[in-house]
Amino acid sequence: MSITVYEIITAQIIAQLEKGVVPWRQPWRNGLPKNLVSGKVYRGVNLFLLSMVNEEYFVTRKQAEGLGGRIRCKGFPVMFWKMLERENPKSGEIERIPLLRYYRVYPVSGIDGLEVAAGNAATVAPIDAAEEVVRQMPNPPSIKYGGRGACYFPSRDEVQVPEMQSFIDGEEFYSTLFHELAHSTGHETRLDRVGVTTNWAFGSHEYSDEELIAEMTSSFLCGFAGIGQKPMPNSVAYIGGWLRKLRADPRYIVKAGSKAQKAADYILGHHNEDPG
Repeated sequence: MSITVYEIITAQIIAQLEKGVVPWRQPWRNGLPKNLVSGKVYRGVNLFLLSMVNEEYFVTRKQAEGLGGRIRCKGFPVMFWKMLERENPKSGEIERIPLLRYYRVYPVSGIDGLEVAAGNAATVAPIDAAEEVVRQMPNPPSIKYGGRGACYFPSRDEVQVPEMQSFIDGEEFYSTLFHELAHSTGHETRLDRVGVTTNWAFGSHEYSDEELIAEMTSSFLCGFAGIGQKPMPNSVAYIGGWLRKLRADPRYIVKAGSKAQKAADYILGHHNEDPG
């Protein structure tokens, strides 16, 4: 039996988790992974898959050859949805069926004959950019600063996070705040996500699912704002549960990544973008 795209993607994530590396905790030292030709940032699970390569720019084989480059490295899979059309035998209507496919991209550093021009220096300080993410969130929850713990209360639609001076640095503060804002997107007035609208017990399978979505969302937002994402204190405690789910369901990481991208898009005001 041939291996599926889900299995290819999941195997790479599992390999990292088995090493104790959480792929969705990224420092983004080289900037968000993007296509050299189009300039578009990769999205969803693709962002994490390519972040493991620690490169910023990638091209397809066709793009590399078109630019006169010679590939001397292995490629990395990028998934996408292909819509198939077929006629319903009963109704006669045309149905569109999504099919998960993949192609390979190659880091520019592994291609002879290609050069990347140095980008312009950022005009907005990274922490300012993080503050802008928070300020521009549509239909935001109330945010209260203070106390000793960070959490989200669905019953009163409220995020609580300690004051910034309670954190080691601004990056730790904002990655924590982004995590809690991610939970708030699950509220019934926003994306109506079951991990938030239902009272799951701490440590349950459903709770760990919601934590994964929030972690990935925080990573997306940190990358967007150009700041490093600080390690989640209890992420190691979740690794075993995530590994069990990944081994049992190859679709798990793709589904979680899609929900996280939707949460990040909501916070950024990009409600209608494709999460793939």
